[in-house]
Amino acid sequence: MVIFAPFLIVTGIGFFCWLIFTLAVFALPFAGGLYAGLWAFHTGAGVIGALIVGVMAGIATFTLGQIALACAPWIWLRGLIVLLYTVPAVIAGYSATHGLAQMMMPSAIWQSFFSVIGAIAVGITAVVRFTGMPPPEPTGGSIARV
Repeated sequence: MVIFAPFLIVTGIGFFCWLIFTLAVFALPFAGGLYAGLWAFHTGAGVIGALIVGVMAGIATFTLGQIALACAPWIWLRGLIVLLYTVPAVIAGYSATHGLAQMMMPSAIWQSFFSVIGAIAVGITAVVRFTGMPPPEPTGGSIARV
């Protein structure tokens, strides 16, 4: 059992880091669903009703952003939509990384440094995931195959 403990600890920490990173990337739809679910619960919908309302509101927020991004005719409007969805993700990424950094290191300067790095990483990932950027096409004529 002692042999498996370090492996399980590292796996658990990795899972929670992945979960925090994923939730930070989808911060605006998650927050929209959370607030709609809390509102539904406090108006008397019950736990199941609030859960359904929250999930539907989160899906609707994400879908509305995707539709708005696809239908926006101007590049500046697309940039504004992506910025609207990315800024909460950057803030959530900073907060999550800062919370982890506070547990790991005592220096406030290094905590802030790693928090900014985490915010940048989450922001880049949020932009890529939200815009659904396809991989670059190969340049040139033909591709040599072996």
